Order: sequence, then C-alpha cells, then structure tokens
Amino acid sequence: MFDIQEIRSQFSILNQEVNGKPLVYLDNAATSQKPNSVLEVWDRYYKELNANVHRGIHTLSQLATEEMELSRRKIQKFINAKNDFEVIFTKGTTEGINLIAYILTQKLKKDDEIIISYLEHHSNIVPWQLLCERTGAKLRVIPIDENGILQLDYLDEFLSEKTKVVSVNQVSNALGIVNPVEEIIAKTRANSDAYIIIDGAQSAPHFTIDVQKLDCDFFVFSGHKMYAPMGTGVLYGKQEILEDLPPFHGGGEMIAVCSFDATTYAGLPFKYEAGTPNVGGNIALGAAIDFIKKVGQENIQNHENALLDYAQRQLLEIEGLKVYGEKAHRTGVVSFNLEGIGISSDVGMILDKMGVAVRTGHHCTQPIMDFFNIAGTVRASFAVYNTFQEIDLLVEGVKKAQRMLS
Repeated sequence: MFDIQEIRSQFSILNQEVNGKPLVYLDNAATSQKPNSVLEVWDRYYKELNANVHRGIHTLSQLATEEMELSRRKIQKFINAKNDFEVIFTKGTTEGINLIAYILTQKLKKDDEIIISYLEHHSNIVPWQLLCERTGAKLRVIPIDENGILQLDYLDEFLSEKTKVVSVNQVSNALGIVNPVEEIIAKTRANSDAYIIIDGAQSAPHFTIDVQKLDCDFFVFSGHKMYAPMGTGVLYGKQEILEDLPPFHGGGEMIAVCSFDATTYAGLPFKYEAGTPNVGGNIALGAAIDFIKKVGQENIQNHENALLDYAQRQLLEIEGLKVYGEKAHRTGVVSFNLEGIGISSDVGMILDKMGVAVRTGHHCTQPIMDFFNIAGTVRASFAVYNTFQEIDLLVEGVKKAQRMLS
C-alpha cells in the first residue's frame, strides 16, 4: 500500500517551516531531500566504519570495502548492468559526461561529428564542445518543435559514417520531457558506429532503468537527485568499451604496476576510480536504492505522474499562464511563466515567502530558453513525498504572485 504520510515521515527536513509557513519543497529536479534511512547509513559510516577502502588488511578497511562494493552491486541491479565492474562511482552526472568526453579524445579526428539535442543540460553540451576543440570534430544539434519535442527527422539526416558520438538526455531537466531514447539508439545503431551516451540524471529517480535493454554504451546519473547525498553519482559503461579506452585520472587505486619507466592500469572498475572515493556517500547511495525499491518504482512513477497531471491542470486554469512542453510526454516537472509578468525570479521570491521552494531561471539550459525567447521559467519538480495539497499551495502562490506583479 502506498502511504504518502508514512513516506513523508521518513524525511525530517519536511517538518520545518520556512518564512513562517510549512515547507513545500518542489525543487527536486535540482536535488531531492534525503530519507532518514539514508542519513543514518551515512552517519553510521563515519561513526563506526570510517576507513580507506581496498588494499587495507585491517578490519575497518575491510568492512568499509564490503559495504561500498555491496552498494556497487545494488546499483548494478538497479540499472540492470551485466557486471558490477561496469559501474563506476563518480561525483555526479557532470563528472561522468566529462570523463567520457575526455577518454574518447583519441577516437575522434577532424571533421568527425558529435550529435546532441536542443534539450541538453549545459553539462551535456560544453564537454562535447571542448572535445570538438581538441579534435576538430563538429557538433550537430537535433532541433525541437514548439512543444519541445525532438525532431528526429534531423537525426536521420545527421547520422553517417562521420558520426562518432550521440549523447542525449532521457528526460529534460528544464521541461521534464521524456525523450524517445530507444528510438534514438536504434536509429544510431542502424546508421553509424557511434558511441551512445544517455544522460539519466532526470530519469533514474523517476522510472526503471535497464541499460542492457537500452543497449547504450554509457549511462550516467547522479545520486543526489534520487535521495542520496550530494557528491555521488554513477557512470555505467559496457565492459569491452571501458577496457578499450584510456583512464581519466591518474593516481592511487587505478594502477596495476607503477614504475618510472611505465605504468599499467588496474582492471575495471578501478581503472576509472583514481584517488580516495566518497566511501560514505557511495554506501549511502546504496541505501537510497534500498529506499526506492522499498517504496516501489512503479508506485513512485504513478504518484509523480498523478502529481504532474494535477499540477498542470490546476496551473492552466490560471489566465495568462503558459506551460512549456505542455503537449509533450513528460515526467516530474512542470515549467511555466506568467505572461506579461516581469521575470520568473519575481514569482519564485513570492512563492518562497509562502514556504514554497521552486527553481527559477534558465536551469542550465540556455539554448532552450533562447528557443522560446525567454530568460527563464518557474520550475516545479516533484518527488515521491510531495502531495496534492502542496500543489494547491503552489497554485495559490502563483495566483498571489500574479496579483502582486500585475
């Protein structure tokens, strides 16, 4: 049984007031709150298990290693990777994409092509621009229509023997649009030998991921958007591809043998995990997956979709309010503006005074904002602990902002 009050009771932060009003936290696409079970695991690590992992013969090191490697196996199952060593711990999605872009440098040459989409976060744009600068490759961008939907006819046109990378998000962080990544992957496989990267930062918290079924080469996501601590993330890569590519960082943990003459590299996953990892955070990421599994991914998806449907219906009853991507298939996010009303941050500040936390601005997606000829939007984004009553308070706040700013 899905018990929203029982779920909310697990998030102590939700009990507080902000500006004298009960906190309504609707900024989950930026970061989610953390359940007490995750915080307790993180706290326990530093109170009882704190030690550097791997190669330690003492008990604490071995216990910490066991817990972190158990978390890796939980992540493997969570995304249905074939092997646990295909799961690389990172600081988050941004680091994961930058890692991939760096290690692919030797695989690209002048006039090769990289395909991304108009819906990308800056972290899935800039690393590829840097790769183009290093190699002389060219960036091609799949456009969107007025509903924010990708125009895949252009992908058909772009794909060729020159295509070496296709990197797209599964869900847009700015608009919540669910992209047809299965179709994108199928088209890419049929028409090129490109590496395929899926940015799952906004999909992993909301629905089931199966990297083997997707048949992507890389899948990256962040822990902090799915109830785990900040500074945690995952890069999945197919075994044969990770083994073929060079390391990212050099240092401890990632070597097999190091000498002044030459260094050989450790096997997976350690080849890509140089330096001391975020052990407590990585263990807590496993606890976040435990939380998600206990609630049930289907329950989470159904509840969040119901919240989105309700929020959009209520907001669209407000005259002069525009929802971006209204007609697209979306999850977790409603992004909107009040027409003729200043800037989105003004609305956000008024909502904050009412205890409602939303995100305003360009959401690290300036090309999307340029497409719609706006500076930014008000973005409300949902998690499993949000309620329909909180949507009502959001709508009430937007109406108040409209009255105050008109």
